[in-house]
Amino acid sequence: MEQSLSAADLVVRRFSKKDLAQIRQALIDVHADAYVDAMDDEFNQRFPWFVDHWGGNPDFDCVIAFDGDEAVAFAYGAPSTPYREWWREHLHPAPEQDRTFSYSELAVRTEWRKTGTAELVTRALLGERDEDLVVLLVDTEHPRVQAMYESWGFRKVGQRQPFPDSPVYAVMLAELPLS
Repeated sequence: MEQSLSAADLVVRRFSKKDLAQIRQALIDVHADAYVDAMDDEFNQRFPWFVDHWGGNPDFDCVIAFDGDEAVAFAYGAPSTPYREWWREHLHPAPEQDRTFSYSELAVRTEWRKTGTAELVTRALLGERDEDLVVLLVDTEHPRVQAMYESWGFRKVGQRQPFPDSPVYAVMLAELPLS
């Protein structure tokens, strides 16, 4: 009989900028597994740059879910500069709240998909944030992922292609705490 994987069996730990050297390879490994079918894409191959970019933020916040010693999922981001958030251009008028957390990345190893792990790390990351809003980007070619975020309280407010070689993303916004 095959063992059933459950997010309830995972241990989630929180990390900050000071921990980046310790967790960097785990983030890269989980991402490579999560995007194994798309690692030929040059944009996905640049993920280590994004880890260093976001991890260099003084307020970088990251959670990693572990099955024993193995990292199986992560979520990370950092606070946005108040009233300088790029997503505001998609809303007229923009919300008065000025504290936004930019949720940069979520990755779950392929064998841990559809186990509740994505929601586990998302809620662990965002549950302790004191910002008013959270923003993230979802590839428009992945409507099921967008629907997953919508089920957690996010709504699409626009579309954006932040880099010439990146996908077109749905810009999604939610109030904190998540519903």
